[in-house]
Amino acid sequence: MFVLELTYTAPLDAVDAVLPDHVAWLEEQYEKGHFLASGRKNPRDGGVILAIAGDRARIDEIVAGDPFTVAGVCAYRVTEFIATKTAPELAHHRQTLG
Repeated sequence: MFVLELTYTAPLDAVDAVLPDHVAWLEEQYEKGHFLASGRKNPRDGGVILAIAGDRARIDEIVAGDPFTVAGVCAYRVTEFIATKTAPELAHHRQTLG
């Protein structure tokens, strides 16, 4: 499991210009089963996505396709973690320590 932290690197008007494409990209990732939750940070200087994928390389591919990345309006910080405890609704995403 991965925490994707987005930090805007451009003014909000530049971010907002790409926002519809970013939202469409988010929807696509939800449909593919890669994203579990997402939203804006408060204050609005970026966002956070909770994601799942086979490995870090796949996450890097997904991030590279974000219209925010393509437009150069945000930077990503990717943190991988082992989800050993989850809410019941996410039980099928639980992992065990090797």
